[in-house]
Amino acid sequence: MGAPWLHGSMAPHPSSSNRTLSFSVGRDEIVIRHKYEVASIVNDIMVALWFVIGSILFFSESTTTAGTWLFLLGSVQLMIRPLIRLARRVHLQRSGGGAPSDASSDF
Repeated sequence: MGAPWLHGSMAPHPSSSNRTLSFSVGRDEIVIRHKYEVASIVNDIMVALWFVIGSILFFSESTTTAGTWLFLLGSVQLMIRPLIRLARRVHLQRSGGGAPSDASSDF
């Protein structure tokens, strides 16, 4: 069972009776997937930073309010990751490069 956007073929290897499986993925699709993956990674790093800094700010009563705001910011930013994934899927579908039902390619 393969991904619809991944094209494969079984061809005999010239020097043996073994078969070789080869795949081809469009260059545009790879570029689109990499851009959205980078956006998702940057988003995850920022979420982690907001929560770590917010946690440190909770050690002092004078900075608790700032810590609370960072927790809120991190929580809102947690919603951004599924939006990035959705945007990637829509972009791939519009470009003809990806299948919306292919969950194996989620990052």
